[in-house]
Order: sequence, then C-alpha cells, then structure tokens
Amino acid sequence: MKSEDRKAAIAACKEQRVSAGIYAVRCVASGGTWVGRSPNLATARNRAWFMLRFGSHTHPGLQQAWRAHGEAAFTFEMVEILSEEDTTHFRDKRLKQRLEHWQAALKAGVI
Repeated sequence: MKSEDRKAAIAACKEQRVSAGIYAVRCVASGGTWVGRSPNLATARNRAWFMLRFGSHTHPGLQQAWRAHGEAAFTFEMVEILSEEDTTHFRDKRLKQRLEHWQAALKAGVI
C-alpha cells in the first residue's frame, strides 16, 4: 500500500461517525428475540456473531438457540440509533433507558 493511500485510509477511518443505539437479534426458527445496546452499532453484529460462533456468548438462552438452530436462523436489526447530540455521559444513561423500552416493547431478553 502506498503511503498516500495509507494516509487517506487512516483519515477516512478517523472521519467515520460512530452511532450508538439499540439492536435486536432474532431467531426466526424459535421466534426468540434479544435486545442489546452498543456505543458503536457498526461493530455490534460482528461482536455478537463472533461470540456466538465460538460458544462464548454471555446470554445462555441466546447461545442455546444458536446451537439448536444455527447461524442461518438469526437476523440482526438496528432498532434505534441515538442522536449524535447525546454526550458520552448522557448517552450511556439514554442507552440504558432505551434498552429497557425495547425489551418491553419486543418482549425480548437482554444481551
């Protein structure tokens, strides 16, 4: 990779906006739904799928459904993206509040 290309790639990476919010993982086969919060929704799916593939997810019900039905039975959905106006301190509190809302609204487990 050329030096100019590398510098451009680094600059583009630094300019990426990070969106915090709430996501849902659904199992089509069982009808199960789990919701989670993330300060970076762009990486949430990769993180969850990685843990599930290696059997190390912290939610035993979700991990059990994954083992029973396989990856093809699961979907990932961003259900809410927080406003960029939320500062880090308020963002964490707001994420917790919105997670509780979506847990109740979707009758979901929390991950």
